[in-house]
Amino acid sequence: MERYSIIEVFIDYNNIMKSLLIRLTHGLFVQDVADNEKELIQQWMHMKLLNFENNKYQFTSAYRAGIISNVQAQGAYLQTIGESIRDHFIDTSYLNGARAGDLVIAQRLLGKRGGPSAKVIVIVGRAESFSVGVLSHHNDQMALRDIRTSQTIPISLIDLPNTEDNSVYQINNQTNMARYLGNLIDPLVDEKIVLALYNKHDDFEPDVLEIAASFPKEVDATLYPNRTDLRHLPFCTIDPVTAKDYDDAICFIPSAHTLYIAIADVSQYVTPFGALDAEAIYRSFSIYLPHRSIPMLPRQLSETLCSLQPLVDRLAYTFEMTIDPTTLEVTNTKLYESIIHSHRRFTYEDIDLFLEGNLVASTQKEQLVLEYIPALNDLTAKLKAKRMEKGYDFRSSELEMRIDEEGNIVSTEFAVETPSHALIEDCMLLANKAAASLYERGVFRIHEPPSPMKLQSLYTELASIGIFVEFQGSLKETITAIQAEATKRELESEVDTLIIRAQMQAKYAPYNTGHFGLGFERYTHFTSPIRRYSDLIVHRLLKALSAGDTEEESYVLRNIESLCTSISEKEREASDIEIRFQERKFARWASTVIGVEFKARIIQTEDQIRAEIHDVITGAKVNVTAHFGLLLFDDIMVKIETVDLATAKITGSFVKKIDKEEDSGTTL
Repeated sequence: MERYSIIEVFIDYNNIMKSLLIRLTHGLFVQDVADNEKELIQQWMHMKLLNFENNKYQFTSAYRAGIISNVQAQGAYLQTIGESIRDHFIDTSYLNGARAGDLVIAQRLLGKRGGPSAKVIVIVGRAESFSVGVLSHHNDQMALRDIRTSQTIPISLIDLPNTEDNSVYQINNQTNMARYLGNLIDPLVDEKIVLALYNKHDDFEPDVLEIAASFPKEVDATLYPNRTDLRHLPFCTIDPVTAKDYDDAICFIPSAHTLYIAIADVSQYVTPFGALDAEAIYRSFSIYLPHRSIPMLPRQLSETLCSLQPLVDRLAYTFEMTIDPTTLEVTNTKLYESIIHSHRRFTYEDIDLFLEGNLVASTQKEQLVLEYIPALNDLTAKLKAKRMEKGYDFRSSELEMRIDEEGNIVSTEFAVETPSHALIEDCMLLANKAAASLYERGVFRIHEPPSPMKLQSLYTELASIGIFVEFQGSLKETITAIQAEATKRELESEVDTLIIRAQMQAKYAPYNTGHFGLGFERYTHFTSPIRRYSDLIVHRLLKALSAGDTEEESYVLRNIESLCTSISEKEREASDIEIRFQERKFARWASTVIGVEFKARIIQTEDQIRAEIHDVITGAKVNVTAHFGLLLFDDIMVKIETVDLATAKITGSFVKKIDKEEDSGTTL
């Protein structure tokens, strides 16, 4: 089979130019240049924008590629792509016709005082982006209003198929093409809105579904004689009650101190080239909404053949680890392709009940699993305690929301980590660490320490609630001391949220720089290939290394910088979709309780006072009309005044402060 560049199957048609710029930032090998890119590259070589060394093209140090953003009267900013550096300011006189959203190549302006600056040399295209607009009356006329900015979208309403009040449209910002999504009054339109912002879709194309349907419905073990047969071992899966895709299964043999971590072998089915892999790259992540998921892979794979379902044979990629019970060090590690047969699918609640003594096995297979759970629970508790010597335990809570068939909130609550969650988490961390130790270049999950500027901002926020910070000898000791003081004040989750906000965002990178939050020197994502493309790439790389296949290894790594940048962006998009969906549901709920008072806690005081409701429905964020004297984390009563369903903004008025014992300021 003829081998093509991974970018040629990177079927994100609307971002081909952006992909080219990212590859040229890191270095684009001659053999990876597509036919339709050759003329551009030669043109830029002639303009001396590129170097050509070691058989690859790359931007010279004087030039940066990026997107024009944050346009103002005095200029705009170059949001660089393909590398993590500060945005460059571009004076209006140096924009050379570039507008917001334009993809450009800019020249760095050296020797100027102030922050980094640049001027536009070439406008190479438009970064495709989408808006969602709602038709409403504005100045006695119908106008399409952007739900993110509240600005009028300059588009003719003549050709719109539906001009009813509150009609919702997706707008392609480059072509002004409009697609009708529904009416804002309908709660079911919320999902369409958040997906349309990033042009995400649920349905798979026929050619992708055809490939997914072409695989056998069950695993025939006789077809895999070279795989290690682990079907005799009592594996189990432990997942949320709503889970349908089971990435990981575990088995522990206490007498041998051996832990098996089996991960769905997606790479057996999703191979490079073709429509299935292209769609997986395009999506890069599964998106999880309260009522359903939008999978990275077709459900025929994600929820059946790849999923490690109970009582059926499944292909897995397995770490076998021997762990010294005294030192807690992994003394021996093996990684191999296997076949497993999970004995039971447990929920987190099942395991918690068992550990509390309130669940017993109903079958012999369940008994074989439950026999090792107490010993594994003890081991993972010790592993976590050891991990906390360098890493952090941030106690911010994840919100869980239930909605009904009509799309309205039924209930919300903050998830509480239980022993079963911790047990699985530390097993997965072991596998991810082990995978990252097997290569020097690939896909790493990195998390950089917070910058001094962000730390100073954090210390200022803490001072506003009476926690005055003095450096304790190391950042680890300082943050631990802050957390201890927060515990005394019963503000664990709130203060940890501030600490998290002060940190850099974790991302994917081709080279290792460590993971600050976990305290790990090396880390990657290996354990969820059904829902993360990063993990699938790690599997492919490790298989190539294990087989000594240097050609395959070279292929996987050839454009790894571009791929890491892309999947980091797709991760942020998936997260934003999940957050925005919850915001829209909170707004709908709030619109039904106008004038009602709720208990809330102040979570922001800079620029805008914001409070988070902790009452009948918890988690909704309200913009509070200004009231002098409110401090961060004050408990108040707030009355819902107005709700804008288009922008999902809730506004409330301060009613009164809820009295509580005032803590005196403490110096750390």
